[in-house]
Formats: sequence, structure tokens, C-alpha cells
Amino acid sequence: MALLDLLGRRWIMRVLWELRAEPATFRALRDRCDGLSPTVLNARLADLREAGLVEHVDDVGYRTTRTGASLLRALAPLQEWAREWGTHRAKT
Repeated sequence: MALLDLLGRRWIMRVLWELRAEPATFRALRDRCDGLSPTVLNARLADLREAGLVEHVDDVGYRTTRTGASLLRALAPLQEWAREWGTHRAKT
């Protein structure tokens, strides 16, 4: 339940999604997350860092940890499921 509580927080999944392929500086991450205020981004990064899913590396920026990358791999099948669900909903 703790994981679902964390993932259910606004912007958490977006921040993780934007870090899935490569690290990003705070500014780059904010640009990728249109409409996200710096205050909220700081809070979400703190949440993710505390959970051990994201880390900050000098001169690189933020990136997923091994645990964070593992979580994203575990969630990957949901993307296909959501695509199929979206297609089905569009037909009805």
C-alpha cells in the first residue's frame, strides 16, 4: 500500500516517466513536465529520493536508482495494457 500511495501522488509517475531513459537536470526535468511548479517538483523529487527510487548525481542531475529502474520495468506491462484499454474505450 505504501508504494501505491507514493505512486498515486500527483506528478510522481510523470517525473519517473521522464527519467526512464536518461538523467535530467532540475531545469530539464521541469521543462519535460509541462506545468509543474518548481515547488512541487522539489517535493516530488524529495519523495522519490526518500523512497530510494531517484538519486541526484553532481554534474548529471537526477536519475533513477537501480530500484527505480526495476520499478519502471515492472510497470512496463501496464503501458501495453493501457494502450489496449484506450483502444477498446475509443471503440465504445
